Amino acid sequence: MLRWTVIFIVLAIIAAVFGFGGIAAGAASIAKVLFFIFIVLFIISLIMGRKKI
Repeated sequence: MLRWTVIFIVLAIIAAVFGFGGIAAGAASIAKVLFFIFIVLFIISLIMGRKKI
């Protein structure tokens, strides 16, 4: 999922450089949502993944 976030961030930067403001804003918002989903899933996996011996 982090890979998709990086792809959308790069797409947003390229679109912004070439002047496509709408596409850049859309790609940036998708990247932001995917990043927050990744962070939440990462924290859940840290909490659930610990096993007590």
